[in-house]
Amino acid sequence: MLSNKEKQAIIKKFQVHKDDTGSPEVQVAILTKEIEQVSEHLQVHRKDNHSRRGLLKMVGNRRRLLRYLKTEDVKRWEKLVEKLKLKVTA
Repeated sequence: MLSNKEKQAIIKKFQVHKDDTGSPEVQVAILTKEIEQVSEHLQVHRKDNHSRRGLLKMVGNRRRLLRYLKTEDVKRWEKLVEKLKLKVTA
């Protein structure tokens, strides 16, 4: 779970305009950080199936947001993928 400070830092880094908290870029960045944290947790606690299910839901949600952003504005999508260093599959 992200602390408020971490979340505010991510929002500040990825926001599109001054008061932006819900753009796809911000949502994907927050989900990416949460996915990293849950992945680290699962490295230690391999049998934690509840967290594994939550991880799969987050990954699916991020995939949907990225797909939406790609259909709306490819340049913003490319910039975000490059900034977050995400793997792009066909």
